[in-house]
Amino acid sequence: MTAISIDRVSRSYGTVRAVDDVSLEVEHGEFFTLLGPSGCGKTTLLRMIAGFADLTAGQIRFGNKRIDTLPPHRRNTAMVFQNYAIFPNLTVGGNVAYGLRARGVAEEEMKVRIARALRLVHLDGYGARWPHQLSGGQLQRVAIARCLVIEPEVLLLDEPLSNLDAKLRVEMRAEIRQLQQQLKITAIYVTHDQEEALAMSDRVAVMRAGKLEQVARAQDIYRAPATPFVAEFMGTTNLLTGTIAGRDGEALRIRVGQREFRAIGNARDGESVSFSLRPETIRLLDTGEAPPPGWSVVEADLGAVEFLGAISRIELDIGDGAMLRVAGLDLLPDQLKARGRIAAAYDPRRVTVFRE
Repeated sequence: MTAISIDRVSRSYGTVRAVDDVSLEVEHGEFFTLLGPSGCGKTTLLRMIAGFADLTAGQIRFGNKRIDTLPPHRRNTAMVFQNYAIFPNLTVGGNVAYGLRARGVAEEEMKVRIARALRLVHLDGYGARWPHQLSGGQLQRVAIARCLVIEPEVLLLDEPLSNLDAKLRVEMRAEIRQLQQQLKITAIYVTHDQEEALAMSDRVAVMRAGKLEQVARAQDIYRAPATPFVAEFMGTTNLLTGTIAGRDGEALRIRVGQREFRAIGNARDGESVSFSLRPETIRLLDTGEAPPPGWSVVEADLGAVEFLGAISRIELDIGDGAMLRVAGLDLLPDQLKARGRIAAAYDPRRVTVFRE
């Protein structure tokens, strides 16, 4: 059982604190993603787990075993790199065999394990080919097979799909997730791509400037962000600021310029707050249409409309220079422009309030 415990880990480069007092618990068999913008410390933390970067402070354990004091080859981890790190002078089979040869595995056992690893990544019969004969997706599969063949306790993946085109990225992320679930291996995945994190992860840790902003299931981070940074980083949102103007039952009334929004949360009258409202949770009402029970309505002037086929992105002018972004399905720009003034409905329970 390979659970990972990261206890108050830090890493400094001169005066720069790349990883700052991070503590995490990763469960056995979990697909755990470190997500954040460039320079937030996610790759440094991954390299500390692998043993490629030393700790300034803290400890890392696999189960009950402390591993941060061990050299990389004794940690029983395997790492898939962003640039694949495939040896051009070795065949596919030779690349996959590299870690086994370093461990002194017997030739017959090596053949069996190489064949099994290539079969797992759908490269049966590719052992004799050379790297220059493979596509980017196939090279990434070779890199994954080279990791799996040594049967590591922990699989580490550092932005492994960033060099692939968009369609292949979607295919490969599904394959990596399916393979991880099939093998029940503990995996830590680094990415700056929010969609990858949402699609693949059991849990996500959002990092910023070396610290953790939020750790939770992907769906919880998206629907209930802990901070304004997380709300904006995890996809498109309306992040507005206002002042608490009282309550309607359990709902806060938040004044934004000349408009009022309602949200479920805790704040005092007169307190300044910010709040997040996702564009896809807003529904445009037809003329005379009543909102769903419990929903609130804000009226606005139609701004820019971007037609993207199935989805239209719409801006509503709510006054004082503030815009409300809406994502609607099967909405035609001409139909919207004919309305002029727009009534937009939203559920106050889908509004996340942040106290300053």
